[in-house]
Amino acid sequence: MTDANLDPAAELVGLGLERREARWLVEEFLPGGDSDALPVLRAAAQRRLNGEPLQYIIGHWPFRSLDLDVDSRVLIPRPETEELVDVALAQLAAAASGAPLILDLGCGSGAIGLSLLDELRTRGVAATLIALDESADALDVARSNARKHHLHAVSFVHSSWFDALDDSLRSRVDLIVANPPYVAAAEMANLDPVLNYEPRGALVAPDVRGVAGIEDLEIILRDAQAWLRPGGSLVMEHGESQRLALLDLAQKNGYVHVRDLDDLSGRPRVLVARRPE
Repeated sequence: MTDANLDPAAELVGLGLERREARWLVEEFLPGGDSDALPVLRAAAQRRLNGEPLQYIIGHWPFRSLDLDVDSRVLIPRPETEELVDVALAQLAAAASGAPLILDLGCGSGAIGLSLLDELRTRGVAATLIALDESADALDVARSNARKHHLHAVSFVHSSWFDALDDSLRSRVDLIVANPPYVAAAEMANLDPVLNYEPRGALVAPDVRGVAGIEDLEIILRDAQAWLRPGGSLVMEHGESQRLALLDLAQKNGYVHVRDLDDLSGRPRVLVARRPE
C-alpha cells in the first residue's frame, strides 16, 4: 500500500500499536492528514513500540483541567493522583480559608499544586502556592506549566522536602500536598516497565524498619507539623502496603483527624492528617 491509500492509524495498528494509542499519535503528529508529516508520525510510533511512554512521546498529557507538558524530567501524571487533588480541595473547603497558603512537595510537573491553584481560582479563592523539588530540571517543567496556564501566584523552590524553605513560613501553611517517592527498589522489577523511563529519584525510596519504600513519607510526616498552621492539613499519596505504618506514624507524631483513603480501584492511596488546633 502507498501513503495515498493507507489509513495512518491502521498502519500503526499493523505495526503493533494499540488502536487507541495509534489514534492519539495520529491526532498529535498528523493534524489535518498532512502526508509530509508521515515520517515524524512513524518515528513517534517506533519510539512507542520500543517501550517509551506515550506521554513523553506526545510531550503533554491531561491532568484534571490542565494540559501539562511532560517529559523524562518528571513523572507522568496519573489518575490516582487526580483523586488526591479532590481530597486536598475538600480539606481547604472545610477550613474555609479565603487565601490559603499551599506547599506542593516534590512538585514534578506541577500537576497537584497547579491544579489546586487553577481550580481554586475558578471558585474565587486566591490561593498562594510554593512548589518545591530537589530536581532543578523538574522545577523547569513546573515553571513552564505555570506560564502555560497563566498561574502566577506560585513560587518555585529548589529544595529536598522542607530543607530550603524560609523559616518565616513556619506555622503558616494551610495545606501541604505531596506525592513523594514510595516504591521500594526491590519492587521495581515487578512493576510496569514504563516506570524505567521515569526519573528514578521521584519513584524509589529506601525502606525503613522493614517497611518498603517509606523513608520519604516518614520524613514528610515527621517534619510537616512545624510548617502547618494549627488546624492545617497534610494530604499525601502513598503505596498500598504502607497504610498501617503511616497511620501509626501519624498518630505517634501528634496529628489529629488522621485517616487513610482508598483510590477508585480500592487500593490504599491517600493519607490525610491535621496539625492540632
